[in-house]
Amino acid sequence: MLILTIRTDKPEAEIGLYKAKSQLAYHSWQAHRQLAETLHSEIKKLLESEQKNWQDIEGLVVFKGPGSFTGLRIGASVANALADTLELKIIATTGKNWREDGIKSLLVSKNDGQIVPEYGAEARTTTQKK
Repeated sequence: MLILTIRTDKPEAEIGLYKAKSQLAYHSWQAHRQLAETLHSEIKKLLESEQKNWQDIEGLVVFKGPGSFTGLRIGASVANALADTLELKIIATTGKNWREDGIKSLLVSKNDGQIVPEYGAEARTTTQKK
């Protein structure tokens, strides 16, 4: 099973490509405010580095939080779109061993279907100024 991992809760984003539990490739970059513009292209480069394409992905593991509101939202949106479009199983995990726990869940055919970020606190919103 070819698994793509995504973590976008910090200014440094990270993605990985695994064949079952074995890491094939890993990449991190300072995405910061360019995460939405760079995430897809970085995933594509990672896939190409292993002579793979989008259709070769069989499952997704995503870090769901806590962390940056915008970063987690972007990562979850991209992962949900990929899972829906490519009909992939998707797992959202948290904690120190998020990657390993998510991969184990995928390998026993678990599927969250659609993931929702966990921000770690209630959103602080302000009223719109006129």
